[in-house]
Parts: sequence; C-alpha cells; structure tokens
Amino acid sequence: MSEGPEYRLGVKEMRPEDRPRERLAVLGAGSLSNQELLAILIGSGTSEHNVFQVAQTLLHRFQGLSGLARASVEDLRRVPGIGPVRAVELKACLELGRRLLTAPDLDRPVIRCPADAARLVLDMGLEEQERIRVLLLNTKNHLMGSRDVYKGSLNSSQVRIGELFKDALRQNSASIILVHNHPSGDPSPSRDDIQVTRQAVEAGRLLDVAVLDHLIMGRSDRWISMKERGLGFD
Repeated sequence: MSEGPEYRLGVKEMRPEDRPRERLAVLGAGSLSNQELLAILIGSGTSEHNVFQVAQTLLHRFQGLSGLARASVEDLRRVPGIGPVRAVELKACLELGRRLLTAPDLDRPVIRCPADAARLVLDMGLEEQERIRVLLLNTKNHLMGSRDVYKGSLNSSQVRIGELFKDALRQNSASIILVHNHPSGDPSPSRDDIQVTRQAVEAGRLLDVAVLDHLIMGRSDRWISMKERGLGFD
C-alpha cells in the first residue's frame, strides 16, 4: 500500500491528481494509505485544520487502526478538527469495517487451512479482554456457526473444557476450531495456551468431535496456528 505524498498542503491547494478522492477513483482504494483514507472520511474540515494532519493525529493518538476502532465517540471528539458529527461518522465507518470482517458469506464458508479460519475472526484482535471463540464445522469443513464461550484470562485451571464442546454436541458438529485473542497484541503461545489446547484435543477424542486447530489472534492481523506449530497436538 502506498504511503502517499507528504502532506504540507490542504486538499484544495494540491494538484488534482494528488488528491485522495481522485487517486482512489483512478487507482483504487488499495493504493491509498490509512492516512489518505481517513482524510477522505474527515472531509474538507474547517479552515484552521488540515485534514491530513488530523488523520495523522488520529492514527498516532490511537496507535493505528486497531486502537482507532476501539475509540469511543467522545475519544474521537477530543481530537482537534473532529467535531461531533464527524466523530459519529467515523465511528459508523469503523463499525461497518468490523462487521465486514465477521459477516458470513451467503454460502457457508469452507475452512481448508488456518488462514481461512483466521480471516473469519480478525475482529478478535481488536478485543481488549481475552476471550475464547469456538468455530463449529460439519463433516465437509463448512462453517456451521461460531460461539464466544469464555471471557477473561486464559488460565488452564479455570477454563472448563466441557464448555468448549457444548454447542458442538448440540448441533452435531463434526469438528471445531478454537480461537482466542491476546490483548497485548503478541500472539505467542503461553504455557496455559498449550495446556488448554492439549486438554481440548484429548476431550475431543473422547467426544468424537475433532479439534482441528487452536488459533491465537494478536493485533494488526497477526495470528498463530497451534496446529502448525505442533503445540498441544501431540
């Protein structure tokens, strides 16, 4: 993705071919930086605020798009150049983006590899608290649904393994994929992560519900497959 030109000028003073709206129309949204896309959402702004500087302030203050998505309307309004209307509009756009990450396809998506599963749960990287989600699959690895089953620190002595399989047994799922997030942003597995995975795999064998993988989600689309690393899948 392009970082775009250095913005010392306001939109009106820029050459037409350098303006984000025109560049998006010609080159596509993927050619614009986060700063440029935010500048388009912010609009022309007021005379005393350069929209590119406002966009840069937003990204810096909230430490990127993940932090910006978690910001409240009141948080956004505290940024110079963002009024109450613009704050609500930004929040609405960010929420639509979050929902897009989790929106099911018209047909049930097929999970063929860890990356397929990770794409369905990228929103978990935005969570501020640790939680466990279970993806339910049929015999052809079609997604049947997902459930958040636990919220809080993933301590192997506190997680009830039976809860991970409750919905799978009710819906006669052939297999499940466990997913949990690390609010720190670092998806590196902990000792408890490995222990919970091992316990779940063993329970799945007894219940005839295969545990295909355990994904750990971090920030900025970072994630780890425990199955690929051979952790807990002895």
